Amino acid sequence: MTPPVSTEAGALTFDENVLATWLKENGLLDKASLAVKPLTGGQSNPTYLLTSGQQRYVLRKKPPGPLLPSAHAVDREYRVMQALQNSAVPVPRLFAFSEELEIVGTPFYIMEYLDGRVIVDQSLPTFSREDRSLVYQDMNRVIAALHSVDYATVGLETFGKPGNYFGRQIARWSRQYKEANTEDIPALHALIEWLPANIPVGEQTSIVHGDYRLDNLVLHPTEPRAIGLLDWELATLGHPLADFAYHCMSWHIPASLWRGIGGLDLSALGIPDEAQYLKQYSQTTGLDGAEHWDFYIAYNLFRMAAILQGIARRAADGTAASSDALETGNKARPLAEIGWKYAQRYARSR
Repeated sequence: MTPPVSTEAGALTFDENVLATWLKENGLLDKASLAVKPLTGGQSNPTYLLTSGQQRYVLRKKPPGPLLPSAHAVDREYRVMQALQNSAVPVPRLFAFSEELEIVGTPFYIMEYLDGRVIVDQSLPTFSREDRSLVYQDMNRVIAALHSVDYATVGLETFGKPGNYFGRQIARWSRQYKEANTEDIPALHALIEWLPANIPVGEQTSIVHGDYRLDNLVLHPTEPRAIGLLDWELATLGHPLADFAYHCMSWHIPASLWRGIGGLDLSALGIPDEAQYLKQYSQTTGLDGAEHWDFYIAYNLFRMAAILQGIARRAADGTAASSDALETGNKARPLAEIGWKYAQRYARSR
């Protein structure tokens, strides 16, 4: 992966010589010398590029300091990527996981460095119209492939609790919002009350990524296709349509607000509209989310707002992994307000 090197966020908080010695002792380095550079792109677990001669790896670790319960689960990231190594889901190769605190101060893992592109702007401004279309097709292919994996066959039957996914997630993120609260957001309170009473009937269970979006994919250096899916911290067993609708929030978030493509001329850009995108996913997976789509979108905007409150709290506490954490955290209110509008629209359609 080739996001820019950070000179502010994720500053080195451990002894690179200790890490180099550990890597050499574990057969990952030819010699115990190492250059370590923080990588930007994540708001959560600090991530570093490790270079020694021609050898390159990526290290991802828990952040230091007090953390919210169940947050920053690098062990779960490692487990799910390990399980998907031989699947149709592109994941980096994994080399080691360690809970030895004396190495880098917190649990960490070592994975393959993917030489590709990480793109934040979902309008893909530097791409041709044809290549934008192909990137979106491939994003759709990857998440459909993930939801088609038999989680029991790959050893993830204990990775989560099948059933009542929405109920458990709504409770979890409601609790996180209250624990991480930095400001009162009326729309979030309204969603906390409304969502549990309006969960659609029926259950589906698959592996869900939990944070599937363009900038968690590494694209091939020159081709319009994904070579790696990263940032598995929120992965679990859950409802695939909840996961897909999270990915589709982009169509509902104005481009002027944050990481959205709402309001753009998608046809001119070569980007499918949401209905076309959902149709491709449904044809691949056999899952049809149209009937309850507004609920799924409202739920995901609520969840994202709660996540952003966690980022705002880490910014206030000084433990955030990114220098723009405070600005990112401030998006919680407008996203919750959009979510409440979709909740109201869903209620009117019943």
